[in-house]
Amino acid sequence: MKFKAEIDIMPHDALLDPQGKAVQAGLRNLGLNNVENVRVGKHITLQLDAANEAAARQEVEDACKKLLANLIMERYHFEISAV
Repeated sequence: MKFKAEIDIMPHDALLDPQGKAVQAGLRNLGLNNVENVRVGKHITLQLDAANEAAARQEVEDACKKLLANLIMERYHFEISAV
């Protein structure tokens, strides 16, 4: 069965986000002064074949822990749907 995973990876709230600070400064340079607390992360989509949703969920969990997210600095969340 085919599944689609939508994965969001964000830096931990307690950590400085240099990319977010740079984006926030750029927005202020454009006159968008009401924007605060910008955080920049990654959004990854992938498709996979698995026997069932639980197996697909486990495979995405493994991918996030082993490669896609740096667990020291980032947190992740994902949604699985059948294709």
